[in-house]
Amino acid sequence: MKHVLEFEKPVIELRDKITELKRLTEESEMDLSEEIDTLEKRLEKLEKDVYDQMAPWDRVQMARHPERPTTLEYIEHLFTDFLELHGDRLYGDDEAIVSGIAKFKGQAVTVIGHQRGKGTKENIRRNFGMPHPEGYRKALRLMKQAERFNRPVITFIDTKGAYPGRAAEERGQSEAIARNLLEMAGLTVPIICVVIGEGGSGGALGLGIGDRIFMLENSTYSVISPEGAAALLWKDSNLAQRAAETMKITAQDLKELQVIDDVVPEIRGGAHRNIKDQALKIEKVIEDSLNELHQKSEEELLENRFIKYKKIGEYTYLDI
Repeated sequence: MKHVLEFEKPVIELRDKITELKRLTEESEMDLSEEIDTLEKRLEKLEKDVYDQMAPWDRVQMARHPERPTTLEYIEHLFTDFLELHGDRLYGDDEAIVSGIAKFKGQAVTVIGHQRGKGTKENIRRNFGMPHPEGYRKALRLMKQAERFNRPVITFIDTKGAYPGRAAEERGQSEAIARNLLEMAGLTVPIICVVIGEGGSGGALGLGIGDRIFMLENSTYSVISPEGAAALLWKDSNLAQRAAETMKITAQDLKELQVIDDVVPEIRGGAHRNIKDQALKIEKVIEDSLNELHQKSEEELLENRFIKYKKIGEYTYLDI
């Protein structure tokens, strides 16, 4: 592991110690099996204590983990015959969003997702997973194509937010996101959304209107980052940990608030520990959702989607 989070250091240190004892056993005639068994039992308990009781800030760090699987990595494990399609037919291509057509268990689908990089060079190429307007317009072009050919849409959400730079604003960033919200709300094919890392602000919501919304156990979904909220509320971004604890941004909180449909369990220690097994957990919820949604007519899909979003939050009608 190249990157170790602060809260998981005791686990990593104990795991390294066990590995060292096993190495000594292989290279010498010493029998350390009893010590190894004792430490492995201690490790199992420690992992349970650390990973099963993570604080909101711990989950924020896990969602941002540099080794966390990306959209393209999940595409490789979940789909076959993926053909990436580029460009919005208006301005250009945006590599912060990947999109294309693929097969999921033999069924044609459209796949769209935020794509961040791993390492400085790729992050610069992908703009750190922060899309420009052309990224959202590319996504919309693929969604409308999916509707035309009656293909379900599956989106993967993983962004700090849409790019806030001047060039993006000049090219209509807010309009592009708003247009996606409008069009996705009325799309006549099933839409399944999965938050795989950070779900930040409107940049996440631009791919997040769906019939079923899932979050990985250690992902986050919020209108603003903890650092941004702390800077606004207390004029100090260093209070991000305090903000994370009050913002209700974890998958568990959002399931309780009915913002999402369900939480996808993660491999203990994070999805990056075993992407193959993690992909199987995602595969299950996608398959179950598609089987359920395919039973509904276009009218039922739209009506249920309307009801789903109408139920979120509390509001009162006023007679004026």
